[in-house]
Amino acid sequence: MVKEIMLHSAEDLRQFMYLAMQSVEDIGVHTVEGKIADAKSILGLMALDYNKPVRVVTEDPHFLKQIDRWAE
Repeated sequence: MVKEIMLHSAEDLRQFMYLAMQSVEDIGVHTVEGKIADAKSILGLMALDYNKPVRVVTEDPHFLKQIDRWAE
């Protein structure tokens, strides 16, 4: 399952990673440039550009529902 989101601040990123850490499923964050990061890795997430929406890929429907606040 895929959801497109837009994170606007460092606090959004922190909250997103906190929610990701609660999931037992793998969660990938994909940029339009083709970069991919593990949503549970602060270093991976910090390396991405959030000036554009990113795609979140996971099989966890509960997590996808939790991140609706950032949905585009």
